[in-house]
Amino acid sequence: MPWFLYLLECSDGSIYTGITVDVDKRYATHLSGKGARYTRSHPPQQVLAVFEYEDRSAASKAEHAMKQLTASQKRALCR
Repeated sequence: MPWFLYLLECSDGSIYTGITVDVDKRYATHLSGKGARYTRSHPPQQVLAVFEYEDRSAASKAEHAMKQLTASQKRALCR
């Protein structure tokens, strides 16, 4: 089953990074205020990018690497 790394642009311009098996369902959870603690205080505005990975391990490694980037570097990657 594929896993996905996703980037959300939040209302304050910050970027949230996460992994899931169902991006649409997870985004809806974030929008409802029941997602991550971060997105409860920084509501998401849109999905910036989605990257597919073979398994959870690969997605987790990619998530860690992505979180090391600045917001501007993440935006450049999305273009």
